[in-house]
Amino acid sequence: MKNLSIPIKYGLAIAAGLIAYFLILSLFNAHINPIFSLFNGVIMAYGMWEAIKHYRLAKGTKFKYQKAFMASLFTGFNASLIFTIFFGIYATELNPDFLDNLITMWRNDYDTGIGIVLFVVAIMGFATSFVLTLAFMQLYKDSWNTKEGKKHTY
Repeated sequence: MKNLSIPIKYGLAIAAGLIAYFLILSLFNAHINPIFSLFNGVIMAYGMWEAIKHYRLAKGTKFKYQKAFMASLFTGFNASLIFTIFFGIYATELNPDFLDNLITMWRNDYDTGIGIVLFVVAIMGFATSFVLTLAFMQLYKDSWNTKEGKKHTY
């Protein structure tokens, strides 16, 4: 459980930030404009960066690239799942007219329902998590441009 504490803790924090941002947008009726979801990436990036940083501090000299990669990925996946669940509850229970306002053209032309919207929200979160993890972990790779690194070449 100790290894999962960072992904759970930071996943919950990221999800809380995403939910708070969404609710703030809803106060101004801006949550129906998909362009504002770009800031979700910033929230995810900050939270995942902090998770990796905390993981590295916690592990010290026992820091392993692969385990940090998984911790970062699970952090993003946890946040994405929690936000997707919230989004589903919001779109079906709290504001049933939300989907009609969000996807007016698609809903009429393609018969788009809540299932496909939740699928897209989840996939966007997972993809963002994966890309951010790949980008951040580049900073923690061992360099082969040093004398120590050249010993490991094949």
